[in-house]
Amino acid sequence: MTREEVFRGTGPTSGGVIDVKLGAKRDGTIVAAELVLKYQAGAFPGSPVQPGCMCAFAMYDLPNVHITGYDVVSNRPKVAAYRAPGAPISSFGVESCLDELARELQIDPLSLREKNAAKEGTKAVHGPTWTNIGYLETLAAVKNHPNYQIPLGPNQGRGIACGFWFNVGGESSAQVHVNEDGSISVASGSPDIGGSRASMAMMAAETLGIAIERVKPIVADTASIGFTHVTGGSRVTFATGMATVQAAEKVIDQLKRRAAMIWDISPDAVDWKDGCAIPAGANAGSFDPLPLADIAIKAARTGGPIGAEVSVNAQGAGPAFATHVCDVEVDPETGHVTVLRYTAAQDVGRAIHPSYVEGQIQGGVTQGIGWALNEEYIYDKQGRLENPGFLDYRCPVASDMPMIDPVIVEVPNPRHPFGVRGVGEVPIVPPMAAVANAIHSAIGTRLRDLPMSPPKILAEIDAEEPRRLAAE
Repeated sequence: MTREEVFRGTGPTSGGVIDVKLGAKRDGTIVAAELVLKYQAGAFPGSPVQPGCMCAFAMYDLPNVHITGYDVVSNRPKVAAYRAPGAPISSFGVESCLDELARELQIDPLSLREKNAAKEGTKAVHGPTWTNIGYLETLAAVKNHPNYQIPLGPNQGRGIACGFWFNVGGESSAQVHVNEDGSISVASGSPDIGGSRASMAMMAAETLGIAIERVKPIVADTASIGFTHVTGGSRVTFATGMATVQAAEKVIDQLKRRAAMIWDISPDAVDWKDGCAIPAGANAGSFDPLPLADIAIKAARTGGPIGAEVSVNAQGAGPAFATHVCDVEVDPETGHVTVLRYTAAQDVGRAIHPSYVEGQIQGGVTQGIGWALNEEYIYDKQGRLENPGFLDYRCPVASDMPMIDPVIVEVPNPRHPFGVRGVGEVPIVPPMAAVANAIHSAIGTRLRDLPMSPPKILAEIDAEEPRRLAAE
């Protein structure tokens, strides 16, 4: 397909209209919330309005909530999934409204979120009761971050917004095989779009007690491995990781049996520690630790190849929460927005590969800033796309971005062997609202339509000027 065909035919995410009402006591306690979401589906039903409804208020402990979602068919290309489908749109509305509420009550926006935050035991609007979540910890992380203390200058503003993604588990398969030289092959069925191969290798190495350099991760095709669901939903490190760990544990059981054969003792008398078979106690005999490589080299004489495959339908995916703070400067002459600083705190469960986790956070923020300030499909009156190419569809580039400061908050998910919860999607949920709230802080007027491009901002500034002069 040509670039133009991709733009015209593959579908963007939904356009949407969000109506939000919040009711609160003077002390900031939110007592009621109402949300109406209208999501554009394109030519066929199927917009992500359901996850939009699920994610909008999931960060808060609210006694009375009413949400209505509409899946609106329109004369446009069928929409497609776009990172955390549906959640950034609804959160843009809710988090912007929450910022307005904080200003109306003269309460610090972060303090308002702390007061109403979901915590252990909170029943979410869409059903589950939260356990082992780190939302409050993300609020504390940005509150204590040096960026939050930096004074702001003229035409500068600071915005805060929070976000949620439920994460999923599902069906995954993985194989772990011991090679003759003692190296390990780890094969999984999940295409790697976020660093999952490295994470699979690291979890296998940790389970087996060997160096990561001894593990080779492979993405196998459907003819070579059991069924594995899509790479999406922030599920791979959780679900495929669970299959990988279980396969490695099965390999350890085999290695212990092989060591028992070499030592001529019962398999129950063998333990595994730091990549070696060891006697389980003094009664098991006096043997030096037997490294994995020594067992592998004798595999042909003790029963043949050593390996295991596991297929799981992983349950217990931990939800993801994030709190973002954005500082911007608005040029009052042009409407141009410069993002000065961006801080993103996220509960990641346990960061298996911290630098990859930081990369996921930074990538989501970058996409969210692009969505907030520039990115837009422009249609004429006949519904034809007018900007089917990157010349007119403005994506942020490196020179548009500040140094994005990711803050990893670790509240382990007890339903995974290493405490993993998905990290890939929630980073895109708060940025649009964080940028909008920062712009409002800088210029004193609220932009409600995306993208918040220079012409729109300049129009708001120009419209506000007569009112400001009249007030003076």
